[in-house]
Amino acid sequence: MSINPEDQYVHLAPDGSASVVPGGEAFWSLQLEEMAKFEQGWLITEFVCHEDWKNWEMHPEAEEFVYLLSGRIDFLQETPEGVTTTRIDGRGAVLVARGVWHTARVYTPSRMLFVTMGVGTQHKPHNGA
Repeated sequence: MSINPEDQYVHLAPDGSASVVPGGEAFWSLQLEEMAKFEQGWLITEFVCHEDWKNWEMHPEAEEFVYLLSGRIDFLQETPEGVTTTRIDGRGAVLVARGVWHTARVYTPSRMLFVTMGVGTQHKPHNGA
């Protein structure tokens, strides 16, 4: 079976099993009770970002792998030393440490793949950083 990660997400459960679930709006509009079952384990998703992220996010339970497949972004991470910016142009990846707030500035439509453990994910407003 061929999977398009933009339309179908993959959930890697803690027991080692994997399932394909509807992605995009179908996933993000799930009720909280349904969404909660995906917090354990890892979720593999893909998005095309056309504009800067609206919020900062943080994953307190695990690191996150963010892979830019195409496009151009600045990936910002808020560390105790201050905000660091990593320019990724064309293709490249960033590992986001557990508990680090992060966001992205998007310069051209950018296709991004994420491997995330969702449990405890937090968001805060973007302050124009």
